[in-house]
Amino acid sequence: MRGGLWRLGQSMTRRLGHGDKKSVAFRYFSNEAELKRTVLYDFHVANGGKMVPFAGWSMPIQYKDSIMDSTVNCRENGSLFDVSHMCGLSLKGKDSVQFLEKLVIADVAGLAPGAGSLTVFTNEKGGAIDDSVITKVKDDHIYLVVNAGCRDKDLAHIEDHMKAFKAKGGDVSWHIHDERSLLALQGPLAAPVLQHLTKEDLSKMYFGEFRVLDINGVQCFLTRTGYTGEDGFEISIPSENAVDLAKAILEKSEGKIRLTGLGARDSLRLEAGLCLYGNDLEQHITPIEAGLTWAIGKRRRAEGGFLGADVILKQLEEGPKIRRVGFFSSGPPPRSHSEIQDEGGNNIGEITSGGFSPCLKKNIAMGYVKSGLHKAGTKVQIIIRGKSNEGVVTKMPFVPTKYYKPS
Repeated sequence: MRGGLWRLGQSMTRRLGHGDKKSVAFRYFSNEAELKRTVLYDFHVANGGKMVPFAGWSMPIQYKDSIMDSTVNCRENGSLFDVSHMCGLSLKGKDSVQFLEKLVIADVAGLAPGAGSLTVFTNEKGGAIDDSVITKVKDDHIYLVVNAGCRDKDLAHIEDHMKAFKAKGGDVSWHIHDERSLLALQGPLAAPVLQHLTKEDLSKMYFGEFRVLDINGVQCFLTRTGYTGEDGFEISIPSENAVDLAKAILEKSEGKIRLTGLGARDSLRLEAGLCLYGNDLEQHITPIEAGLTWAIGKRRRAEGGFLGADVILKQLEEGPKIRRVGFFSSGPPPRSHSEIQDEGGNNIGEITSGGFSPCLKKNIAMGYVKSGLHKAGTKVQIIIRGKSNEGVVTKMPFVPTKYYKPS
């Protein structure tokens, strides 16, 4: 469902921002019987979740509060998201690091045990197959999470290369964690609330770090990460214990942390300047063009060794022809595929994500423009429904991130 989250979430955000409290129009719904459900489905419905199709799953787009209010509450208090539609998997074996480094741009070997990073799976042309958060649990165990909408192609891609790698004697195997659910706890109250449910000292666990620990009496995989720009955690838990953990988190927060749907999640990640695959990252977009150069380890820049390395390393040396940038704009909120023009009316790029920021109370967007026109302060025109609207290139994130890092 390419870009479906953006279209659905932003359509609802626009409606709610103009006072329309009605549920989303029926045209967004497909045959419910065809959709997969997470183990929290009944819990969502019981708590007022408005369920919509996303990447083959029935997922909550929002609950009883509006997407606008829910977005602001995440930044002021906290949010609990069900992200069990995403695919967690483990690679194991003494050659698992060597294998994964053939497929991603990260310096996996350079990660300390228990450390993780955002990375990109690339194709032979240097384009993005998917983005993923990977963690080196141990030297012979890698844990990663891939996007729900990319699951089938990602797993096929990994499996094809694994077969070839093992045929040459490589020691690597995998396990897809379909027996587990994934919750994302985000916002300033995430750590203090979660601390009530574990004996581990979370103040000693920093952004990007991973632990296997007991939470609410159950062994979990805990990563200090998220998709909102706020401090927070992703908690992988056996599915039979997921509902109890969700209830415990909400109870310990005394109502301040709210169940939050995909609509607010999209607004939050856009405010944080984070890419949505299918909108801001695609098979034809390289990590350099997407502004993810920082995710390519120093050793990988020198050695290459990943798919499309020749294209990507050439862009590193010469610069890309297009670049992902942020925008503020007037008029209606920009939409995906809105044309970007320079002040002379010449086409210079396209919007990939955009909407009204609940926290900043103004339009924000990101998109790709020709190199040389990417500097902050550059004035542009954004074409929406045939009309030209003033815009200006701005730095991202739009809302400052609050990741928990050593001082």
